[in-house]
Amino acid sequence: MSHPTTIHPLKPELPSGYTFIELQSVDSTNNYAMAQVHAGLAFEGNVFFAHHQFAGKGQRGKTWAAKPGENITMSAVLQPAFISIDQQFLLSACIALACNDFLSKYLSDKIFIKWPNDLYINDRKTGGILIENILHGNKWQWAIAGTGININQEIFDAHLPNPTSLKKESGKTFDVIHLAKELCICIDKRYRSLINKKNNEIINDYNQRLYKRNEIVRLKKDETIFETLIKEVTPQGRLITVNTIERSFDFGEVSWVI
Repeated sequence: MSHPTTIHPLKPELPSGYTFIELQSVDSTNNYAMAQVHAGLAFEGNVFFAHHQFAGKGQRGKTWAAKPGENITMSAVLQPAFISIDQQFLLSACIALACNDFLSKYLSDKIFIKWPNDLYINDRKTGGILIENILHGNKWQWAIAGTGININQEIFDAHLPNPTSLKKESGKTFDVIHLAKELCICIDKRYRSLINKKNNEIINDYNQRLYKRNEIVRLKKDETIFETLIKEVTPQGRLITVNTIERSFDFGEVSWVI
């Protein structure tokens, strides 16, 4: 496990006291952050950034591969005790919106959130989010919000169906550390809206940026592939679609068919 090499306080106007901690190499920034929490060494606002993440984690047991030194792989430590456990999707939406805000600075209106929390540039995936939690009874004690965003990488594994990066889409090379700190500022802004209970605003903004909203897509449930129109996502994170009838799905209940 890597040890921190550099610690950078972010801009002083960030009242949450965010601290940016660089790691040269680590299996997973989420794993590292979670270990720090369990050891009593992490605080809300700690952000762990890895130059090389060699066993990154994605949703539902998938892996997240990123070329060393070319991408954002980082995890933020948060304490969302002000949110009830049945409102967990609000934090997921909050982090997804922060990533969308960040990417939109560079590519304007090409950025979308693919339900539940993949980051898309047009029809290509450029990032993903994995939030892991520590619960105590009915209290939400800690959340580790992991983000992986492709920044300068141009060559990807052949088995990935539709990857892209900020560089591939813009033609520009970026300072990854500088962009990671910009992302932290975006996270802080959206997280504060959550603290201030702007729940409706968060869900409305999420749906405004929802990938394929009001379009016909193909989804798969069990062994059945069907066409349906994407309508919206509820505050509980359920996907609402319409064909002959309106239906709703939990995350993991259906998958996208490309």
